[in-house]
Amino acid sequence: MTNYILDTDIISYYLKGYETVTNNVQNYLSQTSKKRLTFSEITYFEILAGLEYKMAFKQIETFKQFASKSLILKLSYPSLQKSASFFGSLKRKGIIIGTPDLLIAGVANVNDLTLVTNNQKHFEPIEGLKTVNWNKEIQQF
Repeated sequence: MTNYILDTDIISYYLKGYETVTNNVQNYLSQTSKKRLTFSEITYFEILAGLEYKMAFKQIETFKQFASKSLILKLSYPSLQKSASFFGSLKRKGIIIGTPDLLIAGVANVNDLTLVTNNQKHFEPIEGLKTVNWNKEIQQF
């Protein structure tokens, strides 16, 4: 079975109850032996920062509970090196992708994870990064 890492937008959609995302998360969790979702500490920061900005204190608690049941991957020297490599390669081609997304892509790539994102087109220029969209259609796991 493919292992996945969730992008910030997918977690946001899940927490908001988007039906397709919610169904895919439930299907994935029922099919995997790990019984938990994976995302990066960059995504943790992005979600929490957005909620703090909105002063959405109830949602912050909901997110923290969600995160406590998930595997949160940390940045590592290999993931940082991969992110820097992605940056250099893309910049030479005139393509700019934001630092948080490059860091998430690096974590996904070095851990051999498929990035679950609604922004597949955005991540498309990153060679070697596998993506799937759980907001588009129900997946088969």
